[in-house]
Amino acid sequence: MSEGSEPVATATTGPSARDEDASALLRSAAQRACERQPGGLALIFLIEAEGSTAPRLRAGAGLSSPEAARAAGAALLPDVRATLEAGGSRLLPAPPELGPAALGGVFVVALEWSGRCLGVLVAAGPTAPTDSVRSDLERLAARLAERIDHQVLEAELHALQQQLRDREDQMKRNGEEILELSEALFAQDIELLRKGEKLGKVERLKNDFLEKMSCELRTPLNSIIEAIIAVLANENDALSNSAKQGLRCALDDGTSFLRTLQNILDLWRVKQGELPVEIHEVSFREVVDEAIFSVQDTLTGKDIQIERRFDEPFPKLRTDLVKLNQILFLLLDNAVKFTEHGRIEIRAEVTGGELVCAIQDDGIGICPDDQQFIFDAFYQVDEPNSTRFRGAGLGLALVRELATLLGGSLAVSSEIGRGSTFVFRLPVQIAI
Repeated sequence: MSEGSEPVATATTGPSARDEDASALLRSAAQRACERQPGGLALIFLIEAEGSTAPRLRAGAGLSSPEAARAAGAALLPDVRATLEAGGSRLLPAPPELGPAALGGVFVVALEWSGRCLGVLVAAGPTAPTDSVRSDLERLAARLAERIDHQVLEAELHALQQQLRDREDQMKRNGEEILELSEALFAQDIELLRKGEKLGKVERLKNDFLEKMSCELRTPLNSIIEAIIAVLANENDALSNSAKQGLRCALDDGTSFLRTLQNILDLWRVKQGELPVEIHEVSFREVVDEAIFSVQDTLTGKDIQIERRFDEPFPKLRTDLVKLNQILFLLLDNAVKFTEHGRIEIRAEVTGGELVCAIQDDGIGICPDDQQFIFDAFYQVDEPNSTRFRGAGLGLALVRELATLLGGSLAVSSEIGRGSTFVFRLPVQIAI
């Protein structure tokens, strides 16, 4: 063992670029700690497994060989574990195994950051460390802990990005399977029509197709959305602004795609008669408030005021809560989408055993030629290649189907440049 000897690293991880950067960081920190006490030594221990309390020797300096570093690390383990539990720093008698290089005792500092203890820095010298040396070692430990935490978060971010890429690849493969299933469905449909055996087999294929879309697309998409929300909910300086913005855009796109997929499935179930009606007591005011809250993200950057125009207290109603909520949300979302500034008004009353509700906006309006088609599935008013108004053209079609399912109706009146008014009527009972 000699003064100024090269640091001895004990890491055994693979030769990836990130692992090499981490090892270089630890070796450099151990060398700087060793230089604070000429003729001394320094060791760095890290906790590497999530939830583990077992420290592992990762780097050393001032020692003659890796074997000497491991022997010193084994002798220091009790003091390292005690420091991991208690935190802070302390000067302790040196174990005899460390020899003359540690006659002044060992100064043990916890590597703490953001309320977590990531490891321990141990420094020793032939003489006891001065207050200045202790302060320097504590500052070095704090900077090292921050860098380690940064690298851990960066590795987690890369792992999440890889997971998202893998999920996207899986979704593409699932999409290909669904396309093949769709082709098989239509081919079988034609063949069964020719043979007069359509009903039973086609229904089974349709159910398989619906189940495939539901499970193979929604399940991974929900996982992706939840993973992105988890990262954004724990934002850290380790994430750049561009990374945060990219994740937020991915979250918006994923949520929009999930909503479109749900609209497709609901429209399918309505047409197949598989969407049951469930009557409950409903607070119309609460349903309106929830619909307004659900479109807040769409309102961002727009100068729009949403106003309620109905008498309070509004009577409690008996109708299908889920479907009424969906009708209001889809109509309000449609109004917000096509309105850049101005006012959206929600009017409602109960008359003649019906809930009559109108959503009026100051948007772009709909020309008379388009009004007869806007309730058709996948019909869009703007140009087919335009991205000005995003959507699949399913919202209004689903609203009409839901209103019809509940025994009601949907109508529209509109004027180009002056806005649109959608009015739905639903038979309801006033709750006593």
